[in-house]
Amino acid sequence: MGRAAAKQLVTWLDQLGRISDDAGGLTRTFLSPAMRRANAQVARWMAAAGLAVREDAMGNLIGRVEGSSPRAPTLWLGSHLDTVPRAGRFDGALGVLAPIAALAELRRRGVTLPFAVEVLGFSEEEGVRFSSGYLGSKAFTGQLRAADLARRDADGVTVREAAARWNGQSPGRFFPERSLAHQPGSSQVLGYVEVHIEQGPVLESEGLAVGVVSAIAGQTRGRITLRGQAGHAGTTPMALRRDALAGAAEIIRFVESTARLRAPLVATVGSLAVRPGAPNVIPGEAILTLDVRHPRNAARRAALQQLLAEARAIARRRHLAFTWEKTQDDPAIACAPKLTARLAESVTAVQSRSLSLVSGAGHDAVIVSAVAPVTMLFVRCRGGLSHHPDEYAAPADIGVALDVLIDFLLRLGRPASRRVPRASDA
Repeated sequence: MGRAAAKQLVTWLDQLGRISDDAGGLTRTFLSPAMRRANAQVARWMAAAGLAVREDAMGNLIGRVEGSSPRAPTLWLGSHLDTVPRAGRFDGALGVLAPIAALAELRRRGVTLPFAVEVLGFSEEEGVRFSSGYLGSKAFTGQLRAADLARRDADGVTVREAAARWNGQSPGRFFPERSLAHQPGSSQVLGYVEVHIEQGPVLESEGLAVGVVSAIAGQTRGRITLRGQAGHAGTTPMALRRDALAGAAEIIRFVESTARLRAPLVATVGSLAVRPGAPNVIPGEAILTLDVRHPRNAARRAALQQLLAEARAIARRRHLAFTWEKTQDDPAIACAPKLTARLAESVTAVQSRSLSLVSGAGHDAVIVSAVAPVTMLFVRCRGGLSHHPDEYAAPADIGVALDVLIDFLLRLGRPASRRVPRASDA
């Protein structure tokens, strides 16, 4: 039954959402024990749906179903399986599990597509463990660099060391950048389609279950370090202090006030570490992250320059040493027009109206766009809330997304414009 496919997808999301490194909530970071358990569970679902399953050296999970011809081109469908701390259960996971459910439903109907399909469960997108995102999709597409592998987590472990341990190998003899899950030129890639919750309020305000993404905003992320002088909180006069935290507070306020006046610019200080961190000691060091996003690359770069220039000026006035480390820099991208138009046809066929959206959030599609055409389907989420335990997409909306994905796959294999059965049909 078609309805069973949508119901199964909701059940999978609930089950995957219970696989966590944190007993108090959903936290699943890059190459963690929970990631290994999640990959094993999703691999079982892939195999049950008729997909051949493999995992690459960076923990990316890949399930493949062949097309009707041995030389058929390949379509990629997927998203990421890692999460932010104390996450919701839909971000990323929906984009991995929905394609599995869609392919299982097509298999039940006896449909063989004229192209091969690979479902991609990327091991890292959020940038939590190493303060730099997209390590999974970078590895899959051959864009992983030595600088990425040299990044360290809070315990001082490098990406290379973490990946070597994951594979049971010695870091000195481990070169994941030389072993790609995707072999360029091995087959024609039709494109990459990512299903994702909107993480915003537009679809809800429009009363629509799904929408099509036209572009993804650019994002620059980095770390500011301020160093002053720790000292006794009771004996150091205010005029003689070099308080790193006070300088960080001034920078944070400037970041917020500037972004408020320059929509659609968004800028966020998402974390702050203070040392030595005692109530009776003047903070000698403050480390804060800065995340700047804008749909236009030039505007994002100009805003970043202004924010950093003022941050340096604040540091100088307060006699603080200032350093800036850029950890991520991704351009704004436009989704592929032809693939996006085809997806919009399926949305219109299922819900009668297709709405075009710009994504302010970053997605693996940004990285994949360097090697293949990309498009995205957004799914309504309650209150636009994401990166939070209360993140929620209604089963009915998930069913609509599944209908759209199945319709899209069938239309892509059979260009004639006619209605195809829906997953929600009895």
